[in-house]
Amino acid sequence: KWHGKDAVKFIEKMCVGDILSLKPGEAKLSLIMNEKGTIVDDTVITNAGDHIYMVVNGACKYKDMQHFKTYMESSGLDVQMEYMADQQLVAVQGKGAKTVVARLAPTVDITKMGFMTGIEATIAGIEKCRITRCGYTGEDGFEISVSPQQAVQLASVLLEQPEVKVAGLGARDSLRLEAGLCLYGNDLDETINPVEASLTWTIGGPKSRRRLQQGFLGASSFLASDGKLLPVTRKRVGLLGMKAPAR
Repeated sequence: KWHGKDAVKFIEKMCVGDILSLKPGEAKLSLIMNEKGTIVDDTVITNAGDHIYMVVNGACKYKDMQHFKTYMESSGLDVQMEYMADQQLVAVQGKGAKTVVARLAPTVDITKMGFMTGIEATIAGIEKCRITRCGYTGEDGFEISVSPQQAVQLASVLLEQPEVKVAGLGARDSLRLEAGLCLYGNDLDETINPVEASLTWTIGGPKSRRRLQQGFLGASSFLASDGKLLPVTRKRVGLLGMKAPAR
């Protein structure tokens, strides 16, 4: 969680994308950058009203936090980072996800939750969970942030629902590949910039504020002063076949 009157200003220095324009409850995918203009990590950032809520990759969390701390110390900005080191994330994905979440969180109107929006709510009797309509499968679904003390309880209740089955990381990986979603450490790392990763859409369109004003770490290494993309010699692409993918 990010607090302080300059929280958005600091995040926009560290990350691509228009965080300032996020309305309460809205979330977006962003990229954490370094001064070389390459990708430290990818992240989902939410305007949670009185703070900014950020989810990073578990495998990158220690280096991400150190990266932020290094720049916070010299920023001179009013910004504080509340690092929730042991917070857990449970994903419910697929066409039945909305039925399950609506059943277990009856105070939440699922029909009014658009893609990449989030809310703090009670689910399965567990208070103060953050429910975000997003995922890493290419399907409709929800990611539920829950305290470590109550993660097993939440997972157990979810597995009691007739629609829910366990899916491992192998299944998840096949789905994200089919959907064209990036995996940090595979498709993204600190040798790859947003142009090479085909992720410039996370910054904004050619005439967007963040493409033109820039201001985030390493922007000039892959963006011209007018916001146009500088040439690259490699780029992430997808391959589309005529038949169902091999598994």
